[in-house]
Order: sequence, then C-alpha cells, then structure tokens
Amino acid sequence: MQTTKIPATIVTGFLGSGKTTLMRHILEQAQGLRVAVIVNEFGELGIDGEILKTCAIGCAEEGAEPGQIYELANGCMCCTVQEEFFPVMKALAERRNDIDVLLIETSGLALPKPLVQAFQWPEIASVFTVDSVVTVVDTPAAAAGQFAHDPQAVDAQRKDDPNLDHDASLHELFEDQLSAADLVVLSKADLVTPEQLAQVRAMVAEEVPAEVKMIEAVQGSVPLSVLLGQQRAAEQHIDARHSNHDHDEDHDHDEFDSLFIDLGAVDRDRLMQALQAIVQKHAVLRVKGFVALPGKKMRLLVQGVGRRFDAYFDRAWREDEKAATRLVFIGKGLNAEVLQQELHTALA
Repeated sequence: MQTTKIPATIVTGFLGSGKTTLMRHILEQAQGLRVAVIVNEFGELGIDGEILKTCAIGCAEEGAEPGQIYELANGCMCCTVQEEFFPVMKALAERRNDIDVLLIETSGLALPKPLVQAFQWPEIASVFTVDSVVTVVDTPAAAAGQFAHDPQAVDAQRKDDPNLDHDASLHELFEDQLSAADLVVLSKADLVTPEQLAQVRAMVAEEVPAEVKMIEAVQGSVPLSVLLGQQRAAEQHIDARHSNHDHDEDHDHDEFDSLFIDLGAVDRDRLMQALQAIVQKHAVLRVKGFVALPGKKMRLLVQGVGRRFDAYFDRAWREDEKAATRLVFIGKGLNAEVLQQELHTALA
C-alpha cells in the first residue's frame, strides 16, 4: 500500500504556447515512471487510439465520454476531463498504487489558482499533492505583446466554452498563469533574438516571486529532473499568491466567515439550483459538505468554488451515523439565518 502522496504537476499556458509539446516530451522521456494524465482533449496529445491497451474503468475505446480513464500500452493512464475533475481524481485515487506521477494539462483559458486550491480539499489532499505548477510562456508572442500565438483562436476558444465564468483580457490571464507558477518554461526560445528573450525574461520576472525559476525550451525539451520532483506542495501556499480574479474581499485582511448549515434529506436538483442562486447573490467563495438524498444509501459529496460545483457519491452511510445534510459556506459578510431561510424556501 502506497502511503506517500502522489505528486501532481500542473501545466498551464495559452492555446498554442507549447503545453502539449511539453506534455508529450514528459511522456516520451518518462523512463518507466507510471504517469497518469488528465487532459481536456484526448486527441491533443497525439496518442493514437490503437495503442490503447485496455479500458481501465468501464469505457469503450471509441466514442468514450469525458472523464473516462484509459490505460495505455506504455503503462500510462490518460483521461479527458471537463466537469468531471472530482470523479476522475477519485477514480485515480482508487488506483494510487498504480501511479507514480499525475500530470494535468489545463485548458488555455483556465485559471490555475482555483485548480491548485482544489487540492486542499480532504478527499484530494489525502492522496495527492501539487508537486509544482509549470507555466508555459509563448516567448515570441510575449515579445510581441500579444501573449498568445493566435489571439483570435484564443477568443474563439473562449466563445466555444460554455463553462467559462470569467471574461478577462489576455494580459490578465497571462498574469494569473504566472502568479501561480513554480516554474516558467519559455517555449520557442529559438524563434526570438537574444534581445527579445531578455525582454520576455524581464517581463516574467516582474510577475513571479524571486524564487520562481525560468528555463528556455525548444520543442518542449526540458529535463525531467527539472520538471518533476520539485516538491513545492503548491496547494499549501497558493492562497497567498495574488490573482486578478481573487474576490475583492481577499484584499483586506479580515477573517472570512465560515458557516455550517444542517438540513435533512434534500432533493439533489433543487439543492444544486439553490446553491447556484446563493453564490450569485451572496459573497460566498466556497461551499463544501455532504448531502443526504431521499431513498439513497450513499452519501453525496458537494464541493463548490465560485459558481462551479461538483457532486458525487463518496461512500455509503454507516449504520452508526444519521443520514443528514451538512454544508459549510465560506465567504464574507455571511448571515447563517438568511442562508438557511433561503435554502429552506428553495427546497420546500
């Protein structure tokens, strides 16, 4: 039984920055490491379906749904993920003895900070730790001041993503990707002049802490000894990293409110609708807890950051515990009586 936590490396950067090339380089040079991979689009890594060895968790090789996990002929596991992050992480946790490293490629518009913060949640923190956040910078694009190789493609990606809940400029997203970085990879370094490279280095240095290192890369070629094994435990200090998308409440230093609300068995759909309404109306940053559903023997686990929620069954109710609902709301200026009344009204 493996007792040490599985190190997760998160690779972030804009569409076209070189994330996928870097990911492919890691897999090609893994040298026997058993690597689990989470990507947004399975085909992006260039892994042909014919090399799939087996389907690890009840999926078909063709036409598989997002969130399913494949075992590859080289011993790696790969899954696509959209809104399935927590179920996928739970499935990987159940196979922890098969995994040496977890590799996560974010979409080009993803904010890395909330993803790193998700590793603070007990169900994930007990198995995984964020070894590092690697931010890939498109060096020629950054030197030109447009940050992405094809800004129009990034805008199209933004419009095509129905789950995107932020509308920031490329510069703001660039800053946020750097703010979470433990290592910055300056990709396509062979396509700029020494002066342009120095300019980009100076620009990045203004956005990252002094201890964050920068390394240049051509065709994603970075030694594994540099990329993996950084042991940053990034989830433990990510809250202190500034982001353009931090709530305004984060900028003063008052304590956040943390409220517990207890309920009986509730309807799942009504509850999720009620929680969505509450986080839009009140300054709620996070929601987490467990839920009892009428007639269900399994406990439903609910996790939410901002307006994004995940809910999945984690275990059966024990005989010695009462099947009940308990939710924790974290935010600013929260009133337990008001939230409880709104929940009761919505669930009635």
